[in-house]
Amino acid sequence: MSVLADHQPAAPFVDAKAAAAAAVEAARDEILDLSHRIHATPEPAFEEVQAATWVAETIRAHGFEVEHPAGRLATAVRGRLAGGLGTDGPRIGILAEYDALPGLGHGCGHNTMAASGVGAAIALAAVRDLFAGEIVFLGTPAEERGSGKQYMLEDGLFDGLDAALLYHPCDRNHVDIAPLASEDVSVVFHGLQSHAASEPWEGRNALDAMIALFSSVGLWRQQLPPHCRVHGIIQEGGTAANIIPDRTRAWFMIRSADQAYYEVMKERFRRLCEAAAIAADVQVEVEFSGFASTMKTSRVIANRWVANAAAYGIEDQGPDGTSGSTDMANVSWAVPAIHPDLAITDVPTPGHSIEFRDAAARPRADETVLLAATLVAQTALDLFLDPALVERAWREFRGDAGA
Repeated sequence: MSVLADHQPAAPFVDAKAAAAAAVEAARDEILDLSHRIHATPEPAFEEVQAATWVAETIRAHGFEVEHPAGRLATAVRGRLAGGLGTDGPRIGILAEYDALPGLGHGCGHNTMAASGVGAAIALAAVRDLFAGEIVFLGTPAEERGSGKQYMLEDGLFDGLDAALLYHPCDRNHVDIAPLASEDVSVVFHGLQSHAASEPWEGRNALDAMIALFSSVGLWRQQLPPHCRVHGIIQEGGTAANIIPDRTRAWFMIRSADQAYYEVMKERFRRLCEAAAIAADVQVEVEFSGFASTMKTSRVIANRWVANAAAYGIEDQGPDGTSGSTDMANVSWAVPAIHPDLAITDVPTPGHSIEFRDAAARPRADETVLLAATLVAQTALDLFLDPALVERAWREFRGDAGA
């Protein structure tokens, strides 16, 4: 028997939450088919054409007024649906991600996030006559690279929301996350070509500069605090062994759990790039993009998630000992937000791996997709049906006493 049918939802609003769970169960095949289609058709950041189209079509079929594209991003989606008791109530954002990792596919399980977000939207649409306000579905591209949610924030697509809810797959269950502040860095060295055997002295080797940069980063790591990360790959290293490379390009990421210290790292990294260029007598271009911040979790909303999850036998296992980065953290500084994780495996499984990718399309993950859709919808119902809870979330967000 499905876990959704085998448990009674948490109070309050038990009947409404049960109806939402029933709506997820009724749409089971539609929701899981979407998850599997997206998993089988992985598309990297900003290129999620098929996934975004499928997501937009599905929510449109359930009554949402859909913008696709939404804002400046061709693969962003926004769907809006008013509550049956009018629009004078909370506006709750239900988020979905669907980009894949280059060369790996859905090794972060974003297919499950797309399907669960759509599933929650379907459930809320089915019970909309019970509340006033507006359901705002946001399909958010480019989480793995580029911070698509930041573009959407700047485009005003989150304006007026009272909360933003998004589930993420994991190998354990927990509502608290501690993502690292992070940014992509493109580093390009420009030198001068020459014959590597007959006249190497006529060239200026851009690859020497890149190797010097990687060596400098390796030495720098010895002095970095444990909460910091620097990692990168060489995307262009030259064209032939007998030509002095005149251009090399790398993609780095720098991260820190401390927002202020991240700024220190960013400046240090820029100086390392300049030093490598001086050493090799070449020019360098350093471009930072796709910033993701640290997370500001709404405790008020998180507590409701934990209670709703407990009703289905999900015990919160506390903060994860590992951390990546997410642009959902950017959203959390604009509106009260949560980004809880639910397990799609029964054994420890690292993210961004073949094992996690394969797990994201198995029956265990399918049940988590349906559970996540249900819990997102039920937590949204807590907010729709109790405007005082929304007020508490905003007081906490602003740092007011007594939240």
